[in-house]
Amino acid sequence: MKKIIILFHLLIVAIIFSQKKFDVVYEADYKLNYKLSNANNYKKETTFALLINEKSSFFKDLHRYISDSLLVEKKLNTLEEAMKYNTDFRGYIGTTSAKLYVTDEINYAYFGYEEPNNINWKIKNEFKTIAGYKCQRAEATKYGRTWIAWFASEIPFQFGPYKFNGLPGLIAEVYDTKDDYHYTLYAFRKRKYTCKSANNATNVKNLTKEKVAEIFKNRLAGKLRLNEQFIENAEDREYMKQNAIKAEKNYNPIELSLY
Repeated sequence: MKKIIILFHLLIVAIIFSQKKFDVVYEADYKLNYKLSNANNYKKETTFALLINEKSSFFKDLHRYISDSLLVEKKLNTLEEAMKYNTDFRGYIGTTSAKLYVTDEINYAYFGYEEPNNINWKIKNEFKTIAGYKCQRAEATKYGRTWIAWFASEIPFQFGPYKFNGLPGLIAEVYDTKDDYHYTLYAFRKRKYTCKSANNATNVKNLTKEKVAEIFKNRLAGKLRLNEQFIENAEDREYMKQNAIKAEKNYNPIELSLY
């Protein structure tokens, strides 16, 4: 069943694919430890790439980064290869000094929104070393959580993982006080090239953040409609539905509030 759904998604991507480029000067790679469900303490791990130039940054899961690159090069040809790059984080985030530009994939469709880049950090007189860089502590309350960030002044870019930025140096580590989401820098290097597959989303419907959040909350119905195409047994459909409802109830997103 899972293979059929992923193949269906791969076919959609192939049909609507187009490429949007991003000129990269540096790349910062992060590890994320995260807890998607409040039902238990189980944590998962993935990695992200933060592409950086003088004026902006672009953030995406490395699994998605690789699969998008393979699609551009027409080297992702089998279902087994596609399944290797499945990820919980299929969206993209572009950052400038003034705004955040977010593209989310929900039920195999793309939705975009903008929001102000306005995190109010409080810098503390506390230091530690991360990935070989001396970092200073900062704190902020955003998206319904209290965040602790560590930034490296010797890397003069005011960017960081996810939507976190605006400090006088690259953010090397950031996590919430419950440690549900914890980003840590593990590599930073110069990489001057043009990324041809930064954002492969097409037919993006631009909405408000509030509307996109509403669509995401109601995504279960769309998933069920898709899955019902392949599940004939009524008991199997009901079992899947109950599990999905339970998962929705215990879902622990990175953003507990919109702002």
